[in-house]
Amino acid sequence: MLSARNLEVVYDDVVRALRGVSLDVPDGRIVALLGSNGAGKTSLLRSLTGLLDVHHGEVTKGTVSLDGDDLRRTPPEKIVKRGVRQVLEGRRVFVELSVEENLKVGAHTARSLMAQNLERVYGLFPVLADRRGKTAGYLSGGEQQMLAMGRAMMSSPRYLLLDEPSLGLAPLMVAAIRDVIVEINQEGTGILLVEQNAAMALSIAHHGYVMETGRVVLDKPAAELNADDDVREFYLGLHPGEDGEGRKSFRDAKHYRRRKRWSA
Repeated sequence: MLSARNLEVVYDDVVRALRGVSLDVPDGRIVALLGSNGAGKTSLLRSLTGLLDVHHGEVTKGTVSLDGDDLRRTPPEKIVKRGVRQVLEGRRVFVELSVEENLKVGAHTARSLMAQNLERVYGLFPVLADRRGKTAGYLSGGEQQMLAMGRAMMSSPRYLLLDEPSLGLAPLMVAAIRDVIVEINQEGTGILLVEQNAAMALSIAHHGYVMETGRVVLDKPAAELNADDDVREFYLGLHPGEDGEGRKSFRDAKHYRRRKRWSA
């Protein structure tokens, strides 16, 4: 299991981005992480993958662990070798390389499995197989997102952390990405799915967390979150506020005050 416990993260010794966050990603499950911009979702991903140093951040309290082993001082490349891969927001493919060259870059920790994983990725993303020799910079946004996910899959990860994979994509492409996430999970890979598209995320997740201002404010099975009136109002846009005008923040919801799930 990939876990964070009572995690506090500070940037530049000044800005506290996470405030006592706890989260679990069990083997073979999809976990959705919801929240608005600035809630701390990306900081949590960086904590799990060892990328805080690059952004002048550090874990000041709490733990990050994989199968009980502390990861806080583990270099990112060793975390990758242990089976944890992150697909960054914004795709970030190597635009001057071909599709296949991009994929091969992702196999640097699993070179012996390169041919096998290449065929696996082309099976997941047939459009990449059709464009394997094409320069990545000429792909559409959706195709570049597929390429970024495929590159991460080239190391046979146990856990795949996806940061806003549907961002900026057309509805048909969002549906295609959703289906691929489900297929990857069915093959045994655990998924931590960070999404502002709550409807998509909750439709495939087993469990979900809601974050606001660096804290987890709600932690439930995905089906229960999907049925929660406050989640439906703030993240699905399906409910008006109880006062007829709408609440300005999810934390104003009654269960936020009643059910704090973090450590002070």
